[in-house]
Amino acid sequence: MNKLKNNIKEFIKDNLVPIIIFLIILFLFRFPVNYYIIVGGGTLEADPRVKVKNEYKSKGSFNLSYVSEMKGTLATYLLSFPLKYDRESIEVSKASSKESVDDIEFRNNLWLNSTNDNAAYVAYTYAGKKVKIGKNKIYIFAKLDKSDTDLRVGDEIESIDGETGKTLDEYRKIINSKNDGERLKLKVKHGDKEYERFAKITTIKKQKYIGVELMESKDYEFDPEIEFKFKDSEGGPSGGLMTALEIYNELTKKDITYGKNIAGTGTIDTYGTVGEIDGVKYKIRGAEENKMDAFLVPSGRNYKEAIETKKKYKLKIKVIEVKNFNDALNKLKELG
Repeated sequence: MNKLKNNIKEFIKDNLVPIIIFLIILFLFRFPVNYYIIVGGGTLEADPRVKVKNEYKSKGSFNLSYVSEMKGTLATYLLSFPLKYDRESIEVSKASSKESVDDIEFRNNLWLNSTNDNAAYVAYTYAGKKVKIGKNKIYIFAKLDKSDTDLRVGDEIESIDGETGKTLDEYRKIINSKNDGERLKLKVKHGDKEYERFAKITTIKKQKYIGVELMESKDYEFDPEIEFKFKDSEGGPSGGLMTALEIYNELTKKDITYGKNIAGTGTIDTYGTVGEIDGVKYKIRGAEENKMDAFLVPSGRNYKEAIETKKKYKLKIKVIEVKNFNDALNKLKELG
């Protein structure tokens, strides 16, 4: 035993400097800081992820833009200076203690499906193809931290105090007709089972809430059929515009890429309106690095940020400001 102790002491004595260095490195990589380290943007080709039956092929491509992040530690933060990563002073977000992995997965799937459905609806409508709209479903999308309710993420609302609605706006009107502090009875469906739950009305800045965020989901039937092949990590609201353009391009004989590789970002609703997103300055640089010919960006704040970033880093990529889907189609003609 004494011999073993002596051997350990000798080893530490002979390797003291490497051991200290190792412990310092371990500390640096494990000690968290309240930063996300943005390690750049990238692009994902839309064609492999969107498949319309009997689709038309194109010479160019539409590409979704994304941002890569690392959770901040002392090491990644310090490395961000010589590696010229961008540092964002953003508090590292944590999931609510009330949420489970299933809650988060449900929300991500609902968000992805809603984005793809909006994109498909717009593309099929503009292409003059058949779209059958089914039942509206109103889901519990997330629970607020301060809530007095036993509603669960994933619940589908069937009625509130015996009143039914067909749309999200109708259910909001029902909620707003109630008194502050009133306890409501809700009939919901979760999976294949029905439940009766409660929620207490709270008023914040003259707006009434039931302790949850609601989201509307529609059932669509598209003709010709369409299949989405996104991974959960690849989807999100910011890919709506580019997904819609890819679907439209597969539906119509004319190639609206005009042989160019086009990246972009922006949400899209069923009216075709393109909405703002975050991370434009990283996404446009990722598009440049991936040799994209053009970058579509929502008008307003996003467009201004893209132009400023282009000038700052002397990017060559063409920046196209987009207000809505029709605007995008018209401006893409200029690439021809």
